Amino acid sequence: MRVLILGGDGYLGWPTAMDMAARGHDVWVIDNYLRRHMAADTDSEPLIPAPKLPDRAALFEAATGHKIRVTEGDAGDRETLARVFQEFVPEALIHYAEQPSAPYSMRDYDSARITLDNNLGVTFNAIWAILEHAPDCHLIKLGTMGEYGTPNIDIEEGWIDIEHKGRRDTFLFPRAAGSLYHTTKVLDTDLIWFYCRVYGLRATDLMQGPVYGLTLPEAGGDTRLMPHFHYDDIFGTALNRFLVQAVAGVPLTVYGKGGQTRGYLNLLDTLQCVNLAMETPVEPGRLRILNQFTETFSVNALAEQVRRVGGQMGLDVTVQNLPNPRKEAEEHYYNPAHSGLLDLGLQPHYLTDEVMAEMLSLVRDHADRIDTGRILPRVKWN
Repeated sequence: MRVLILGGDGYLGWPTAMDMAARGHDVWVIDNYLRRHMAADTDSEPLIPAPKLPDRAALFEAATGHKIRVTEGDAGDRETLARVFQEFVPEALIHYAEQPSAPYSMRDYDSARITLDNNLGVTFNAIWAILEHAPDCHLIKLGTMGEYGTPNIDIEEGWIDIEHKGRRDTFLFPRAAGSLYHTTKVLDTDLIWFYCRVYGLRATDLMQGPVYGLTLPEAGGDTRLMPHFHYDDIFGTALNRFLVQAVAGVPLTVYGKGGQTRGYLNLLDTLQCVNLAMETPVEPGRLRILNQFTETFSVNALAEQVRRVGGQMGLDVTVQNLPNPRKEAEEHYYNPAHSGLLDLGLQPHYLTDEVMAEMLSLVRDHADRIDTGRILPRVKWN
């Protein structure tokens, strides 16, 4: 298939490009390096440096023989996106091109404005590029489980049946995002649903939990082909921070009580999920929502596993509870459904002690690049 990936330089975008190309698809990626610029501006560069897209694509082609076409440009610019669409006419559009950090979106007005303009602007442009230049194209959009918040009821897979005063209907599951970033994802979902029901867009919205993992078979051990690994307080996930803190001898920073629970998945499973969604396109006018995670962990559970596995590897790992810089429930009910991707054939990889040890070993190989000044929280929600 002809697959266009927006945000092809990102933690998910670049592995998806390699995976799709290795499967024999015709792959084109677009990225304007917004995340690289934001990381540099906030002193939040990744642990392992990576070449820019043309060099990465050349390295990948030399190693595998598979070609990835590259456009260094802004998917938020209508003309840039239109030119690629007119030449390529993609059959699937995978949309990762959004500012992905909740803390960044809560820093100040300028960061909030960038988040709002970029995330909604690119989604809007992507929708219209499909409508005008490739109306049969299937939009595969990366959402987030954070859209739902932590309601005191089971979270359904995108939709909920409601009975009210003797009548029934189906609605999008109520959203209660906890940051501006997550709120832009909620607005994305509403925007896509509008264009599905009014214009006949076909779309799959993948509500993804936090992703972990660094090793990919397509990288062949070449660190230049690995995804970006951020461990700072702005772009790094809790697990990434814990891995680096364990190696650096810094206490694991648990925010608040540590009962915050989320759905996690391995990077390898993200690639599976995107492929499964692409291989089973929905009909025009339908918005399919799939909750994309494989298992749930509290922050305390993650910290304990890192502490235990790190200790087995000779690391002296301790845990420290900090005042929570975020506004979130620290103890809550959390039971989200996630059967859709399993029904499509997902074969999960779980966060075993062996997987944890592999990640710790890789971080330890690059311990000399750790900057401990990036670890403690620098952004408060209020």
